[in-house]
Amino acid sequence: MPLKQSIRWILQPLLLFLITGVQAQQKGQALVDKQAAAMLPRVIEWRRYLHQHPELSNREFKTAEYVAAHLKKLGLEVQTGIAKTGIVAILRGGQPGPVVALRADMDALPVKERVDLPFKSTVRAEYMGDTVSVMHACGHDSHVAMLMGAAEILASMKKDVPGTVKFFFQPAEEGPPGDEEGGAPLMVKEGCMENPKVDAVFGMHIESDIEVGNFEYKSGAFMASSDWFTIHIKGKQSHGSQPWKGVDPIVAGTEIVNALQTIVSRQSELTKAPVVITVGKFHSGVRPNIIPEEAVLQGTIRALDSKMQQETHERIRKIATTIASAMDAKAEVTIDTKTLVTYNDPALVKMMLPTLERTAGKENVRERAWVTGSEDFSYYGEKAPVFFIYFGGMPKGADRSKAPPHHTPDFFIDDSRLDVGVKAFCNLVFDYARAHSELRGRK
Repeated sequence: MPLKQSIRWILQPLLLFLITGVQAQQKGQALVDKQAAAMLPRVIEWRRYLHQHPELSNREFKTAEYVAAHLKKLGLEVQTGIAKTGIVAILRGGQPGPVVALRADMDALPVKERVDLPFKSTVRAEYMGDTVSVMHACGHDSHVAMLMGAAEILASMKKDVPGTVKFFFQPAEEGPPGDEEGGAPLMVKEGCMENPKVDAVFGMHIESDIEVGNFEYKSGAFMASSDWFTIHIKGKQSHGSQPWKGVDPIVAGTEIVNALQTIVSRQSELTKAPVVITVGKFHSGVRPNIIPEEAVLQGTIRALDSKMQQETHERIRKIATTIASAMDAKAEVTIDTKTLVTYNDPALVKMMLPTLERTAGKENVRERAWVTGSEDFSYYGEKAPVFFIYFGGMPKGADRSKAPPHHTPDFFIDDSRLDVGVKAFCNLVFDYARAHSELRGRK
């Protein structure tokens, strides 16, 4: 047989396979687009219901019931009570493929809503012994609604879904109250990433200062770790008129607060990654004329590099104890890690970026700088590659610099393009499975 004919016989089946795969992908994408557009009014309805009925961290009882009822109607395997109020739902697709997890967080915040909406929250609840107003001031209601929509579309296409999809509806992303466990660390601890073992996790966070329907991302370190520290300073009580007879913990604490900023300005290699240290609470004393015995400082550390995070811990301990000792006081430092660095796996980002560009339009997808806010989504990254994406909820044409920040009474989201987020979740499942299969085929 001539060489050219032999090559043709070899290439024709491969070419046919590739063409068939592309056609199947295009057909699947068209179906996802059509269903997401048709479902948008329901997704908005779900989001607004959840917005009007917010629940605090580890108290998402009604939210979990609402979500679980929807997932059970879709015929998914639904596990409730994960990490207290969380849900893991499993869809076993009709085609071979990897295990992909999609995550949405469910909890609201102790914030009183100031935006005058028809579905404005008037909910009040108990938080750390106080009765507080409750509001979805970080967009988690949108996350839940989008993932509910994606679950419905994928369930309707079950025979064509490659591999297995696990849907994580996670409680307590904002942090569990008091000494309770919760959030992503507890979800992972209770086995959400196993049985079956997850190959990749995708998550989205709606943002009030990104134009509606747009995506922003960063490869590698994206969002900061979050540590909360407490510095307990013990001095010696004295009358305010006789400071020489005591040891003033307030003065020692003031020196410590100022010195902590030199960790950022003089000790951290900021060309490598940023570090932020904030003292948010300084408590001491009962009367103006008494030098108290104790002072307590509390604050937060944000880092974009895990090694720098640990170095910052060591420097805070050294500065606090050394300064206190130099002033004849004593200082004890405790540091509680709330989240890790959210690290987007570079290979996964490169693999899935075309999916975002196809979903929203290449002009609506852009890479951004580091974010010093934190996310407990980072804990899933200890078990599998992850890709966490920002999704726009700012009204089209609005001034980004004037957008109300998250965690504030004026926080506002335009929910008119939540269908783009729904489509992205679905497309990530299909495209990751295809890319995963191609990679395995090369090995």
